[in-house]
Amino acid sequence: MTLTPARTATRDEWLEARRALLELEKAHTRQKDEITKARQSLPWVRLEQDYLFETDQGEASLASFFRDHSQLVVYHFMFGPEWKAGCVSCSFWADSFNGLSAHLAARDIAFVAVSSAPMSMIAPFKQRMGWSFDWVSSSPGHFNEDFDVGFGPKRTADRPLMYNFKQIDSAPMDEMHGTSVFARDVEGTIYHTYSAYGRGLEATNAAYAYIDLTPAGRHEPATGYPMAWVRHHDAY
Repeated sequence: MTLTPARTATRDEWLEARRALLELEKAHTRQKDEITKARQSLPWVRLEQDYLFETDQGEASLASFFRDHSQLVVYHFMFGPEWKAGCVSCSFWADSFNGLSAHLAARDIAFVAVSSAPMSMIAPFKQRMGWSFDWVSSSPGHFNEDFDVGFGPKRTADRPLMYNFKQIDSAPMDEMHGTSVFARDVEGTIYHTYSAYGRGLEATNAAYAYIDLTPAGRHEPATGYPMAWVRHHDAY
């Protein structure tokens, strides 16, 4: 790619423009702080069941993923039981997950990725990618369907198709991505506190955050699938 400057300036002119932009960035940060407060003030919904999952060590419950923490972040990783590999876009996100758990744990938060593919598929792909974060399979239950990221044969006909809090006519694939947050009270009761889907997850993508700092930015196509350029990190 060849870049041509939209305009050039002296250092003093650049500094004046940068200071003006800084005021916009500060306003954006303050607005983000307000949105964060509103997010943290959402009501909690008590879970009526403790879901079961397949792990490297056998079957485990959602409660077990909290370990000794009171909060749990779940990344809904797109990897269906009939897929050949984990979703390229989800892998783009997951490349920044290694090392994350220790920092989250310091703030009383556990982290796990969940896919509907069995562990026999997840484990070798995880090894191929060189990832160390916890990743489990939702195959024993209906966790993905209940949190509106699972659209395969396990989703019953009487359950409306919902994604990003809106009813949809059809799902583009049998698994979609998202992030859900859970909290556990002193009595051990688990609550669902937050979920985000689609572009709501962009703030959690480290690569996009850095790409957006550059003059060319994402330069993704205006039509079609904007992330068609993304590959697994060992396939560029």
